[in-house]
Amino acid sequence: MSAAEVKVSKAFILQNPPLAEIDLTLGSETSTFKLVEQDIPELKEGQFLVKTAYLSNDPAQRTWIQRDADAARGYIPPVRQGDIMNAIAIGKVVDSKSSNYSVGDLVLGLFRWREHSVQDEKPAAGLPVTKINAIPGIHPSIFLGAFGTTGLTAFFGLTDILKLEKGQSIVISGAAGAVGSIAVQFAKHVIGASKVVAISGTEEKVQWLKKLGADVSLNYKHPEFKKQLDDATEGFVDAYFDNVGGEILDHMLTRVKQHGRIAACGAISVYNSLDSTHLPNYAQIITNRLILQGFIVIDYLPRYAEGIAALSSALQAGKLDVKDGETLVQAKFEDIPKTWGILFEGGNTGKLVTQIASLD
Repeated sequence: MSAAEVKVSKAFILQNPPLAEIDLTLGSETSTFKLVEQDIPELKEGQFLVKTAYLSNDPAQRTWIQRDADAARGYIPPVRQGDIMNAIAIGKVVDSKSSNYSVGDLVLGLFRWREHSVQDEKPAAGLPVTKINAIPGIHPSIFLGAFGTTGLTAFFGLTDILKLEKGQSIVISGAAGAVGSIAVQFAKHVIGASKVVAISGTEEKVQWLKKLGADVSLNYKHPEFKKQLDDATEGFVDAYFDNVGGEILDHMLTRVKQHGRIAACGAISVYNSLDSTHLPNYAQIITNRLILQGFIVIDYLPRYAEGIAALSSALQAGKLDVKDGETLVQAKFEDIPKTWGILFEGGNTGKLVTQIASLD
């Protein structure tokens, strides 16, 4: 089908904004998402049509659809009931009335969960659409992972928030995920951390993280996990990169040195729970003068080039393994929600990407 013949696009809208658990089945009254078809409007001057090929799957998307989300407290507008689900994606320009974007351009943007979308060359709000250049021998989905927001999150979390230096020690939770796996490698091989302790949820991931450079790799599901973590952090550590929140964050408050730093990057352990996050060890922040700082990577948008340059240099120097750091799922459009749900089951290693079309 030619671009001129594309008149309708499949899309997923938010049917039931969740308070706690999400329902990723389709077609029921309780389903979180609903599959719809929407007309594609005629292009106006300055607009172009994008065919979505690769979707980024991110834990943060769960916070975007929370039923009681307060827009004034978020970093992007929440997805409301009836809205198309938001997502960063890579696509190809298949039709254009823009002087800046040509048919065939490979582009990255907030294209949402839909097959085709009309984009403006000068969007009124949100992230601009970015042209990307394929890297020979590297899959283009790297721009959703190591060279995308997840890789940049790892970079700025380590260098700006934690200010990690050569010879210092660090614990990284969610270490087999998109952000964590890059953080492990960059901390060890680029910054030169003396000890990197990686936490994940399966024995396979434990072994994989050792291959990436973790000095100690732990499974949080092991019955002796907390003792193992205490042993691995004997003498305490300089920094903690937190991707999970919950009990592990609470325990790490007792394992970071005085005046140490904690980067609060994610809280995937509690995104689908109504239970409050209890921090019995909260007083450790006060008594040990810890610095716990949350951050969002889009705060660093003006410095993205700096981060990409550092990550590219690490890749070229052989200090960053990206080929095994991705779970790429080829799926029918109808399976987008189910594939996203793999994140909350711990079923991915590295970045989870959904491919719904080819770039041919």
